Amino acid sequence: MTSTISDLKQRPAANADCPEVQALVFGILADFGLSPDLDGTDSDISDIETNYLHRGGVFEVIENNEGRIVGTIGLYPLDESTIELRKMYFAPEVRGQGLGQKLLREMIEKARNLGYLRVYLETASVLKQAIHIYEKAGFARVVEKHTPRCDQAYVLELGK
Repeated sequence: MTSTISDLKQRPAANADCPEVQALVFGILADFGLSPDLDGTDSDISDIETNYLHRGGVFEVIENNEGRIVGTIGLYPLDESTIELRKMYFAPEVRGQGLGQKLLREMIEKARNLGYLRVYLETASVLKQAIHIYEKAGFARVVEKHTPRCDQAYVLELGK
């Protein structure tokens, strides 16, 4: 079933969402030939409240009108000036409607309002639609990279 943006509800995530968030993220990774890493890269979604909310970050889920999680997006503080965009994943039925662009703009604004000077992200080259959205939003490619399954990293300077 396809949902339109107007059918979707965005809300802060809680630890009760972790199993459904993991299922969505791991399913999408598999669709693109990428492996989940619950002991490393993906350990952050085993305890969303500690890893995001208690650190001053943000993690939100997108639900369809049946209450099923069809999207995720997070901001994970790295240091006092840099926050990392993480776990921007959407189920196939909600892609291609501008949701990624909309949520990315919102997260950039949240990062700015939280006082961060830059937004960092890592991605894999097979996620071509996501890369297009990042570049369109002004993210610039950088060589810094920490996550084994990612082969590209980007930064958006927010200024003061």
